[in-house]
Amino acid sequence: MVRVSSLLGNWAESLHLSQVETACWRASGYLHDALREDDPEILRAKVPSRFRNWLPDMLHGPAVTEKLRSEGVLDDELLSAIAYHSVGHKCLNRLGRALYSADFLEPGRKFRVKWCESLRARMPGELNEVTTEIVADRISYTIKHGLELYYESVGFWNALVNSR
Repeated sequence: MVRVSSLLGNWAESLHLSQVETACWRASGYLHDALREDDPEILRAKVPSRFRNWLPDMLHGPAVTEKLRSEGVLDDELLSAIAYHSVGHKCLNRLGRALYSADFLEPGRKFRVKWCESLRARMPGELNEVTTEIVADRISYTIKHGLELYYESVGFWNALVNSR
């Protein structure tokens, strides 16, 4: 979470976002996986019904969102970014796309290191293009392995390609 937050903070500063927006970007990096280690079946009971059919390792984002909402957080951009950081969603804007990408690209990951380094080097200036490449890779992986696609991920893909 620290690496994701740091990456997001650096990108926010590169984009010359306000101090408030930069703090929000950093906070999303810290918060997105806050409940990742919690029991998925306990989380499943705490999320809205639209998330209950998600795989166990995807429930933490929506659960964090519900926890934040219950504590008075009303920032829809932040809440959506955290809820959908694992699968994407057509509603995700700049913060949501940045969190989705940072979670995939954070430097501690040990897969496809050179490719991820090349994508990180293009950020944040090519946010939509890099996010599109990541989504394409994740959807291709899902199809290649015969797994079910989340309709949210397909909607995210369509939103990205239609925004070109």
